Amino acid sequence: MRFLKHLGILLKEFGEFAWHNKAWWIIPVVLILLLLAFLVVAGQTAAPFIYTL
Repeated sequence: MRFLKHLGILLKEFGEFAWHNKAWWIIPVVLILLLLAFLVVAGQTAAPFIYTL
């Protein structure tokens, strides 16, 4: 749970940075990186079940 808290704080800081500096391009970059990280984690957990089939 502490990891999610720190992740939320980090995303909040990215949002504040983008808002303050008008760096709107950073928001899609961060979202794509989060999506890729989620896919890697999801792929690692699903792999053992695929091999048993």
